Amino acid sequence: MTISKFLPSEYTQALTSKSVSYASPSNIALVKYWGKQSVQIPKNPSVSFTLNTCKTTTTLHFEKRENFEEDFEVKVLLDGKHKPGFEAKIHQFFSRVVAYLPFIRDYAFVIDTSNSFPHSSGIASSASGLSAIALCLMEMEREMQPSINDTYFIQKASFIARLGSGSGCRSLEGPLVVWGEHQEVKGSSDLFGISYPYEVHENFEDYQDAILLVDQGEKQVSSTVGHNLMHNHPFASSRFDQANENISKLITILKNGDLDAFIHLVESEALTLHAMMLTSTPYFILMKPNTLKIIEKIWEYRRETFIPICFTLDAGANVHVLFPKMYKEEVQKFIKSTLSEYCQDKRYIFDSVGIGAIKL
Repeated sequence: MTISKFLPSEYTQALTSKSVSYASPSNIALVKYWGKQSVQIPKNPSVSFTLNTCKTTTTLHFEKRENFEEDFEVKVLLDGKHKPGFEAKIHQFFSRVVAYLPFIRDYAFVIDTSNSFPHSSGIASSASGLSAIALCLMEMEREMQPSINDTYFIQKASFIARLGSGSGCRSLEGPLVVWGEHQEVKGSSDLFGISYPYEVHENFEDYQDAILLVDQGEKQVSSTVGHNLMHNHPFASSRFDQANENISKLITILKNGDLDAFIHLVESEALTLHAMMLTSTPYFILMKPNTLKIIEKIWEYRRETFIPICFTLDAGANVHVLFPKMYKEEVQKFIKSTLSEYCQDKRYIFDSVGIGAIKL
């Protein structure tokens, strides 16, 4: 499949609406994507859980432009407050997608957005935010081109989201999404995410994710910088092979419900991501002392109770605690009584796996 698929046909209908709204969730990768080439093309495939309550709600207001001094006209509101600092990123995003959505030059946009989680909390707000914008833009296109079917709509929305935030292409559907071509995953593509197409054991239904906010400050290293560190990384090739092998293993794990194997794979993936940052040039330590204390407490709790909880990490200090729904009561008590002590201001978020974005 090539990008030409997403070039639009001639629009047949006039656009009559003035706004559109979507709520789009964040996601947490089980097999991590780290390293990219070209424009937002992953160096290895990834698999993620779509979250449920950690989401961005966005209303896109638009009207015909009168001022064409700049390529695009965009105003961003976060929680009702004007955020000019975010607008440069949207201009960059629009410049990447204008070939596929040429009408965006003709409209002045106000992006009114809010997150259900703290900004700069380490949860992937770029993924949820840009996927919500992509869906709103696709609703505009579908109004002008009603022949667009649901399959094409979601594929192109994921394709568009990817050009703003790589992991954003995994936030449209759920509960499991694959992004990146893998020989064992039918329909997988580097261009967009797809719903995981194979059998999933009941052990993984409605899986729980508690996000422990160890450090709510700004990212130490931006995602773009972090991905670029994989260029000429001495262990990059082995890492990309490992990710592909882990997806093959995960297919079997998800089918047979092997929680022990799931724990081993997910925790290994998280630590490998941080190992790549520890061994890059320049090198970075993204975990904090309390990140390590939480990991040790999780391991201790698992040994003592035999409850199959595990951790995963994004490129930061915060910890995602994953566990089956049947252990929800016990694990939440453990987090409140023990793990919260290692969180900044004792803050954490209880979430679960969700089904993807919804139109409002």
